[in-house]
Amino acid sequence: MKKIDKSSRIPLYYQLMDIIMEMIDKGNLEEDDQLPSERELCESYDVSRSTVRQAIQELEKEGYIYRVHGKGTFVSKQKFRQDLLEFYSFTEEMKKIGKVPSSKVLDFDIMEANEKVAMKMNLNPRDKIYVFTRLRLADNEPMMLETSYVPYSRFPGITKKELEQNAMYDIFTKKYDATFTGAEEIFQSVLTREYEADLLEYFPGLPSMMIERITYENGSIIEYTKGIARGDRFKYHVYLGK
Repeated sequence: MKKIDKSSRIPLYYQLMDIIMEMIDKGNLEEDDQLPSERELCESYDVSRSTVRQAIQELEKEGYIYRVHGKGTFVSKQKFRQDLLEFYSFTEEMKKIGKVPSSKVLDFDIMEANEKVAMKMNLNPRDKIYVFTRLRLADNEPMMLETSYVPYSRFPGITKKELEQNAMYDIFTKKYDATFTGAEEIFQSVLTREYEADLLEYFPGLPSMMIERITYENGSIIEYTKGIARGDRFKYHVYLGK
């Protein structure tokens, strides 16, 4: 068992945080496992109760643990790390980590592009587009809420049933021979609105990540998606190098 070094300049509560985070990262403490009580942590690491409480408070703020009133403190569900170095899809990323991805199509329409969407997608106003909203799930747990805008002229004949049964990018590539030549994403921290929280089984007012994606095929925009990802379930990783 890793010990706390009381001669170190590193604060005791921070050392205890590091020990607990390492146990979580190594799988010694798994999702929804209960942490030892304050008294047990005090005895195990020979620290004061105030040190333990400060460590627990900080771990909770950082999303490593959660508390259940009257029951104790538990390990939070794993955050999904998304690397932003190459083109990716929600479906494939969930499969990579052993989760079963699925989508619920909440709305599906074919309509004329309004001025704002037409400008965003380099379309003419009144061009026909698909507009569909999907709830993205992993192992039946809601993760993201996405609304996508897709040019009808490039992908005529997509149906709601197809989107319920297949990944959108699979439809693009397998049915329409689409080629993704680039994408750009914009990330912004937002507070979760009530209707979003209801669909995501989250809490209104807590942080979420708003993600806007534009996908290109040889200079033409073939998808504009605006989504809300639960702040407690995702973290994004970017490598900056030469």
